[in-house]
Amino acid sequence: MNNSDLAQILIRAVEEADSSDRLLDAVQELAAAGIEESVPTLIAALGYNNPGAAVAAVDGLIAIGEPAVAPLLQLIDDYNYGARAWAIRALAGIGDFRALDTLLEAAKTDFSLSVRRAAARGLGTLRWHQVPPEKLESVQTQVLEALLLISQDPEWIVRYAVVTSLETLAMPAAVNNAITSPDRALRITNQLQQMLDTDADLGVRTRVKFAQEKIQLQQHQELFAPTKKLQDTEVEELPHRGGSRR
Repeated sequence: MNNSDLAQILIRAVEEADSSDRLLDAVQELAAAGIEESVPTLIAALGYNNPGAAVAAVDGLIAIGEPAVAPLLQLIDDYNYGARAWAIRALAGIGDFRALDTLLEAAKTDFSLSVRRAAARGLGTLRWHQVPPEKLESVQTQVLEALLLISQDPEWIVRYAVVTSLETLAMPAAVNNAITSPDRALRITNQLQQMLDTDADLGVRTRVKFAQEKIQLQQHQELFAPTKKLQDTEVEELPHRGGSRR
């Protein structure tokens, strides 16, 4: 049985499910298959009045990745709010650059804290290698400005997500395939310190401290990596004892 045949069987099971439990099982099986052909059905499942099925569909769409992005973006404005919220979570999990505008809008303006949280996390998982080099600096600045704005979100869980994204954005190019300018790095450092000093939630402050330590460690490793590589090269070039020609 090829993937297309399997997809049709699993899709039919979703369409013919006659109870919430059977629908959940069918969507979970379809999502687990990870077949691109199943994208329209998984997207449709986001609009069912079945949170478990929606969670499974989101996981399946994230696993499928890029092929799911265009269909999600094309249909997102036609969804009822619940389905749109699940779609934003899927886009955030995929991290495709094409979803940038949708994630920015959701992170800054959506009334649901869970959607703002998902969008804030999605801004930190964007695939920077997809951004044209000439646009990289402006896009990173745009993302940073949005994260700085929503770092003042009234909900702690959204601010927590902001910290994770600031951490990712501050990482050196070798880690996230991005280029963080000294100015942006300084703004991130200052923002994290401000949150550590002033945020009312202990969980957020603890996450900030972890982010600071991780950023400092990575910067230290990057700083000393060239020296270590040079030292290793010099050692390799030394002749082995007894290895010279006689």
